Order: sequence, then C-alpha cells, then structure tokens
Amino acid sequence: MTVRYAVEAHVARVTIDRPAVMNAVDLATEAELQRIWKDIEQRDDVRVVVLSGEGERAFCAGADLKNPSVKGVEYWAAAREGGFGGIALRETLDVPVIARVNGLALGGGFEMVLGCDIVVACEEASFGLPEPLVGRMPLDGGMTLLQRQIPFRQAMGILFTGQRVSARRALELGLVNEVVPRAELDAAVQRWVDQILACAPLSLRAIKQVVRRTSTLSPTDAQAVRLPAVMAALQSQDADEGVLAFQQKRKPQWLGR
Repeated sequence: MTVRYAVEAHVARVTIDRPAVMNAVDLATEAELQRIWKDIEQRDDVRVVVLSGEGERAFCAGADLKNPSVKGVEYWAAAREGGFGGIALRETLDVPVIARVNGLALGGGFEMVLGCDIVVACEEASFGLPEPLVGRMPLDGGMTLLQRQIPFRQAMGILFTGQRVSARRALELGLVNEVVPRAELDAAVQRWVDQILACAPLSLRAIKQVVRRTSTLSPTDAQAVRLPAVMAALQSQDADEGVLAFQQKRKPQWLGR
C-alpha cells in the first residue's frame, strides 16, 4: 500500500508512504489517493483531514519521474480528477484539509499543499515548482493556484525560476499558517485539529463550500448563492445546540446533523 489512510475520532489521516522516493506519486499512488478522497466525501463522520508524507525528508516530491507513465500532451490531456493527487484542484471535498508538511513539497507535492486549507510546516520544509528546470510545467494546479494565493510578482518569481522557498519565506508570503521545529510539528497540527473539532462540522462544510465555489464571483453575487451545505447547516440540530450551549455556558455537543 502506497498510502496509509485511517479515520479515528472524526479525523482522517492520509499519509503518502513512499519515503524511499521522497513520497513521489506514481500511478498506483494517484489511484489510491483518488479512492481515499472519494471515500471521505461519502462519509459524514469525517470532520477534518490531515495530509502528510512518511519520513522526515519529504511531504511529496511530486510525480515519480523515474517511472513516468505518459509524456507531454498525453499527460496534459489525461483526466486527473481534482488535480495532482486528487486534491490540488478538488472542489467536492467540503471538510477542512490540513497539510502537515514534514519536508520537501515540490512540483505536484506543492500543488497538493496549495489545494489544502491550512498548512503547518516544520522549519526544514521547503516548497517549489521545479518543472521548468526539466522541460515541464506545473500543469495540475501550480500555474493556476499559486498566482491566486500570493502576490503576482512573487508567484511569477517562483514559477519562472523553479526556486525553492523556505518554510519561513512561505510563512511571510502567506502560503503557510504556522512554522514550528520538527519536534513540535505533530503537536502544532493537533492544535489546529482540536480547534476545528471545536466548531460545528456542518458550519465548516458550509464555509468551505461557499469559499471554494464562489471565489470567482463578486461579493454580492456570492452572497446570493444558496448552496446546499449552507441550507443544511442553517436547518441543523447543531445550529440549535450551539445557541443552547452558549446560553447554558457549556461546550456544545456536535451531532453533525
């Protein structure tokens, strides 16, 4: 198995397990990731996802160039639902996704990070899109996502040079939420997990759905959209529970319905 996947206490943990090749993604790994995202989308017990890579060298070094399956136009034309790793451009996964960046995030690995909602990185982590250096392009989200998430000229500097960006620099650019020493990485990720789990899960699904599906609209047009997750959250038992818990000065007990 090239990807480890487990769900416990409402947390799905997805770990690319190919440390010998810096967690590079081959066809089998891509297929397994696609299966996992679809499974999470069909479950109502998952409230947050943590995505990481095995070992200390790399989160994910991108596509496995030592065993490429297709080249050039064939790769570009091939259907890859959700972009690289199934997550870079995915619009149907409505639960929060945290990237636990434990090392290099290059090429498709960086694209996967760009597709996550929250990013926590260790101090040794670095990010980059080196595709132009090997005659390729970041086709699965890099060219379209990076320019939307950081200032234009900073994005173009990264895209045009293939340069690596340190974790601290990524934090300055707004690509990362938090940078910590490696020994504190899991604790930092868990803090984010706990904060997310303290919120009503249907509210978070609604928030993510609105943010992801109305980002190209004007604020007025976005406000007028009636998305299913918003309606479900407004009419949920949890909406009543939240108010009641506040009135009774206790922690809410979320049911996810």
